[in-house]
Order: sequence, then structure tokens, then C-alpha cells
Amino acid sequence: MNSPVVGRRVVVAFSRVLLLAGLTAALGPGAIRVVAAQPPNLVIFYADDLGWGELGCQGNKDIPTPHIDAIARQGIRFTNGYVAATYCSPSRAGLLTGRYPTRFGHEFNSVANTTGLRLDQVTIANRLKALGYASATVGKWHLGAGLEYRPTKRGFDEFYGTLNNTPFFHPTNFVDSRLSDDVRAVTDPAFYTTDAYTDRAVDWIDRNKAKRWFLYLPFNAQHAPLQAPKKYLDRFPQITDEKRKLFAAMMAAMDDGVGRVMAKIRELGQEENTLVFFIADNGGPTASTTSGNGPLRGFKMTTYEGGPRVPFLAQWKGTWPAGKTYDYPVMNLDVLPTIVAAAGGRVEPDWKLDGVDLTPFVTGKNPARPHATLYWRYGPQWAVRHGDMKLVVSRGGGPEPELYDLATDIGEAKNLAATQPGKVRELQALWDKWSAEQAAPSAPDAPAGKGKKGGKKKQATK
Repeated sequence: MNSPVVGRRVVVAFSRVLLLAGLTAALGPGAIRVVAAQPPNLVIFYADDLGWGELGCQGNKDIPTPHIDAIARQGIRFTNGYVAATYCSPSRAGLLTGRYPTRFGHEFNSVANTTGLRLDQVTIANRLKALGYASATVGKWHLGAGLEYRPTKRGFDEFYGTLNNTPFFHPTNFVDSRLSDDVRAVTDPAFYTTDAYTDRAVDWIDRNKAKRWFLYLPFNAQHAPLQAPKKYLDRFPQITDEKRKLFAAMMAAMDDGVGRVMAKIRELGQEENTLVFFIADNGGPTASTTSGNGPLRGFKMTTYEGGPRVPFLAQWKGTWPAGKTYDYPVMNLDVLPTIVAAAGGRVEPDWKLDGVDLTPFVTGKNPARPHATLYWRYGPQWAVRHGDMKLVVSRGGGPEPELYDLATDIGEAKNLAATQPGKVRELQALWDKWSAEQAAPSAPDAPAGKGKKGGKKKQATK
């Protein structure tokens, strides 16, 4: 049984300011020209195990990502973009609810393997359904395999993808809700998940072009196993390392997919009225896939910056600035309230969200930080960022909390704990209070924070 669709007191504002009259000619590049005349269409691209440094706009010179980079060029690149958890399922639980996943016990991936996203949690699709949106999930779900936990029971109209992690060729645990709720393995040798997800996304947008629509497209790229068709591998003859070549080919496929979706939106004349996010679900696992986290310390499943700090891009042409970098910390929890507000709804206090509407911040209406403090908890690993100071206990570090000034030490190399004990106590008190408000994990995990790295080691080509 699905949770009730909340939105009881949602107020839909179908009328919005159309133009900032008389200013168009005077506006320079990147200025805000138009406020959307109607609630926008909505897209979330969610990459898997990407790595903070693995896009052209993030500094990667080896693997071209022109279509993803275009989102940053025509929109905003958040240099301090975070997710609320350091790996797959909890990160998705935070994105779709706008709440820290630890608030409702979704601390580990094992929740998705035993039950799923708790049924009393209301998703972004639930919120948007109350506002009249059509919606679809296309890609990797990873928030529960049971019928009651699947996207079509959590507010989405359609689901095409896999319930959990899967190979890219011959994917398992696959569902196409247009056909049935049956779970199957795909036997078609030409089927490659990234391409197939793009095909379905483009088709779904075309079918729903006359409606207000929301597309959630969580690619399984760049998760292991590393697999890619020859047509993408052939783009990288200069890369001799097999693992890195596969990674590059997979990213080319994902970038092409983003480009095809955006091309369909432009073809329909809807780009000016579509709010787009591109975010990674967590940091790259590095050794298992070659994913690079740039200057950041740590990787997936750690609480150093390389775990929760991710590529985070957004575009809303004509409404948000273009070609802007935004340096204050934001989190994937902000996506839900931002989208609900953009869609004409109102976020109610009893939703108890941890995210905020980013529009006032990115447009300059509110010059403050969206968040004074951000928190993480992953078993014995944890972190709190307050302003630019971060207190962290992470795999790869010592047993005592370490203190870093991220404004001057993005790589968390100079531990200030010994010289600033007062700041350590201040941040420890903040985290202790927050942690006491969180739920106990609803399912245990493999020894949290010890040993296990994200992804499998198997690679394949086709």
C-alpha cells in the first residue's frame, strides 16, 4: 500500500510574472530575462559513481562531455554540490524525499535489498502529481524491488529500468511498466542500458509533450561492471589502459544520452521552460573503475570530500542565470523544494524537509548561504560542515575527529584539530545534536566504512 499523497495544502500558482518589462535590451550575458510563464517541465539526470573530476566543466581534459558541459555553460555549476549520503540507495532516498535519509533509517544500501524507501515517505513524484504533472523514472531505481516500493507505487506514472544494480548488457531485474509489472532479464544482444534509457526518455517526452512533465533519469553509468559497445570504445584510441578506456566509453554514451534528451526538448520548443538538474549520486569509487575525484580526498563510501561532494549542475534558461558558478554549499536535498516551488506549489512546514528552494539564492535575491550546516552519517563514519569548517571521521583517517578549513584546503590535507580545539567542540556539538535526531538504521549493512568499495571488478566490451 502506498503512502498517502501529501500536498493537501499545496497552492498552485498558475499565473506568474512573464517579463521584467523594459529591461531586455539592457541585460548582459547570464542575466535573468524571463520568469517562466507557466510551471516548467522538469528533468533530473542522476549519474552513478561518476567522480567529482570526471566532466569537462569540472576539469577533465581526457574525456569530452560537451552535452553535460552545456548544462553548466547555459546554467549554473555548483562548485560545492553535495549529496546527503556517500553511496547509491541512501543518496537516491535523499534526492526523492528532500530529507536526510538517516531521518527515516535509510542509512545503508541494505535497505533497498531488504525492503525499500519507507512507505510513509513522500516522493517528489507524489508532490508533483498533486500539481498535475505526468512523471516517469527511466533507469536504475534502487529503492526497493517489492511491488509496493517500485516507482509506479511511489507517484511515478511509468517505470522503465532496473530495480537494482545490473550489467549494462543483458541487464537483470528489468521492468517495463508499459508492458507489465513482471521482472525479467533482457536477452537482446543489442540492448545497452544507457542507450535504451535514452531511447525511452526521448519517446516518453514526446508522448507527454502536451502536458506538464517530470522525467527522473538515473543512469547506471558509471557504475561497475565497466561495459561499453564498440562504437563508444572506438572514440578513444589514445587510451591504452583497458579499464580507463571502458570508463571513457561509458561516459561518452551517457553524455550522448544527455545530449539526445536535451535535443528533443529543444525540438519541441520547450527548453526555455524546462528546469534541468545533472547530479552524481556520490563520489567515484576510483580504484575499481578509474573514476577521478580531482583534488578531493577519499571516494565513494567515505565521508571525506570525495564521498559526498559531486558534480552538480542546473539549467533553467531565461529564469536562472547562465554561465554562473555558485560557490556556497548546496545538497541534493534542495532539488525537491526547488522543483515544487518552480512547479507552482508551496512547501509546507509539516513536510519537515531538510532542503531549501535554491531559486532565491542562485538569482541573487537572497545573498545568504542556503545552508549554514550540512551533516552526514554512515555507520561509524560521519561529518559536519559548518560554514567552511568541516569535522570528519572517515575510513582512511584516524579514530579521532579531524578538522579542515575547506576554503583553503579542499583536499583535507591539513588537520587543524590540535590547534583549534574550541572549533572541534563546537562542530562536535552540532553533529551530536543532529545525529540524536536521526532514526536507527532500518537494516544493517556489511561492516560500514570498512573494506568494501563500490562496484564490481568485472569489465566487458561488446
